[in-house]
Amino acid sequence: MTEPPEIVETTSPATALEVLVLTGMSGAGRSTAANALEDMDWYVVDNLPPQMIAPLVELVARADGALPKVAVVADVRARSMFSELEQVLVDYVDQGIGIRVLFLDASDEVLVRRFESVRRPHPLQGDGTLIDGIEAERRELAPLRNRADITIDTSDLNVHQLRAEVRAAFGQDGAAALKLTVMSFGFKYGIPKDADHVVDVRFLPNPYWIPHLRGLNGQDAPVSDYVLSQPGALSFVDRYLALLDIIVEGYLSENRSFATIAIGCTGGKHRSVAISEQLARRLADRTEASVSVRHRDLGRE
Repeated sequence: MTEPPEIVETTSPATALEVLVLTGMSGAGRSTAANALEDMDWYVVDNLPPQMIAPLVELVARADGALPKVAVVADVRARSMFSELEQVLVDYVDQGIGIRVLFLDASDEVLVRRFESVRRPHPLQGDGTLIDGIEAERRELAPLRNRADITIDTSDLNVHQLRAEVRAAFGQDGAAALKLTVMSFGFKYGIPKDADHVVDVRFLPNPYWIPHLRGLNGQDAPVSDYVLSQPGALSFVDRYLALLDIIVEGYLSENRSFATIAIGCTGGKHRSVAISEQLARRLADRTEASVSVRHRDLGRE
């Protein structure tokens, strides 16, 4: 068996490597949990053979903190190698390398319903029944369940509630649960396909028609001052922020991880840019979300 590596000196306390093994019963929500971890910037590797965990951790440790959080999804699809996973974990603990196990479980009745709803056989079912496969998997996973650091029973959880449980267990203290992107764009180039909300600021006078502002953009003070001084500009921002307060609160309660607010004008260079910058600054001061701003069409001719 491959020996677990020593954590190299390039891993500083500020970027200490976290390793998580995500496992559990088939149908208990591993994919949902893995997606939640990815949304929290974990580097997730699905169905990695146990023998490959040590080389993976060694490579990540040598990345000097570029990937400080690694989650390995392990299940019985690789049954011939899965039995070695517990020994790999023991070896890591013996060497003082921190590695945690998250085990997802659910009642037999719930697992049966979930498999029947997707009309797929259990991976260990073989020529037997669905219950035979579930019982075989429970026996296979019993040692891992007993040594798990965190066990989540998903029997009564929907996907949103499971994501919330994972976020509560593995999210960083103080980290924003929702990442908001405020994006300026030009309607002449099309509405952003990934926009959750689209607003039109073409009701404001266009700086393009003012000669000394035409060559500038909404990030330049003369253009920004001009746009925000127009009648209705700040009133629009105030009222739209009040609406976004309600929307962001709803996104947080529904465990949304990402949302894009698209602000459009004709070419995406003046009005939409100035309003997006103003909106992003004020959103960052009044929401629990992490707010970034992007100007999609600023570089276009």
